[in-house]
Amino acid sequence: MKTEEKKTGMSWKVKDWIAGYVFIAPVTLGLLVFYIWPFVQNFWFSFNDVNKFNVTHFIGFENYRQLFSDKEVFQTFGNTLKYVVVTVPVGLFLSLVTAALLNSKIKGKSLYRTFYFLPSVTMAAAVAMVWKWVFNEKMGILNALITSFGGPRIGWLTNPKTAIFVVMLVGLWMSVGYNMIILLAGMQGINKSYYEAAEIDGAGPLTRFFKITVPLLTPTIFFVMITSIISGFQVFDVVYMMVLKSNPAYESTQTVVMLFYRQAFDYGYKGYAAAISILIFAVIMLVTLVQFSVQKKWVNY
Repeated sequence: MKTEEKKTGMSWKVKDWIAGYVFIAPVTLGLLVFYIWPFVQNFWFSFNDVNKFNVTHFIGFENYRQLFSDKEVFQTFGNTLKYVVVTVPVGLFLSLVTAALLNSKIKGKSLYRTFYFLPSVTMAAAVAMVWKWVFNEKMGILNALITSFGGPRIGWLTNPKTAIFVVMLVGLWMSVGYNMIILLAGMQGINKSYYEAAEIDGAGPLTRFFKITVPLLTPTIFFVMITSIISGFQVFDVVYMMVLKSNPAYESTQTVVMLFYRQAFDYGYKGYAAAISILIFAVIMLVTLVQFSVQKKWVNY
């Protein structure tokens, strides 16, 4: 064996080591170029005044001082938090119920799964434009239906009280199908013998669902919850397409990512926008760590 290694010039372990690093090189380079380096650069920009040509001028914590004294930041975080608090639990409930129904013995399950999943793979811009037309105050299908019964036209997207809930509805419509597929995969991984034993003992469908499905599906539910909260804090495209800047309901629907986009690309304050993005990252990380802590306590319990 040693003679063969001397002839080849290197051992099999070294060859495996080189082959492994060659295989992971594309992904590693992609992470470095498109994720890690931009994050490091963005973190550095948050301590600088950056002009349109990315020329930096170090100003220390000035962007963060401005950040925590800016009322618009707190308002947009409030709008974003409202979106997350409503869409995450409602979306999780709807996804769980839908997954449970599609996991049962019904005809055409594959067709139903496809229909429910389609909104998740549709372009957000296209979805936003279709729903914007549906809720249009003058030409919308919904208002046309309401007026046909003698009701008044409602400014769904122009009224600050209703616009945010319309955006939440569209967000739920897009996310439920994706979460449903993940939960359905988790349900199909549960051993059928548990249900058979419970059925023999006389447990009904609801009892089996709450006593078997939900406890064994806890890791999947936590995963869906974490990803839903992260995507909720990052909501941008649907709101940006449905509620224009000239809309009276713009302030009540503007999310923190929209504020970041506007500061960076509309006003050119890239350093301040970088500080906003770091704050978003910190909030998401904090919420995720809290969730993992709760998950450990839940499992131990």
